[in-house]
Amino acid sequence: MEMKLELIMVPVTDVDAAKAFYEKVGFVVDHDHTPGEGIRFVQLTPPGSACSIAIGQGLTRMQPGSLDNLQAVVADADATLADLTSRGVEATGVAELEWGRFVSFGDPDGNQWTLQQLPDRSGGTQ
Repeated sequence: MEMKLELIMVPVTDVDAAKAFYEKVGFVVDHDHTPGEGIRFVQLTPPGSACSIAIGQGLTRMQPGSLDNLQAVVADADATLADLTSRGVEATGVAELEWGRFVSFGDPDGNQWTLQQLPDRSGGTQ
């Protein structure tokens, strides 16, 4: 059996503020639809990702800001931190750990993201 994770709900208070924030981070807006009263569905995809996030109204029972440590992989933690801060995103890093290098940020509601640069496991060989 094959499964592909393609959408993660991110609970937010203010859909427009969250949408603007994720656009500032660099996410692409795929959809922004209001199919009915009390329902708004906004899908955004991080650059290079096969998995998107959804923010909106009437989509989840999770409390805004309750997601802790959504994690994505980046090629270069230093470049990622520089890019985020140049966009006006308050990000922390680079944390050096045995299992990678990490940059962190939170959205306006406090949902927390960690971006990991995987460690070089090539042992210096190609």
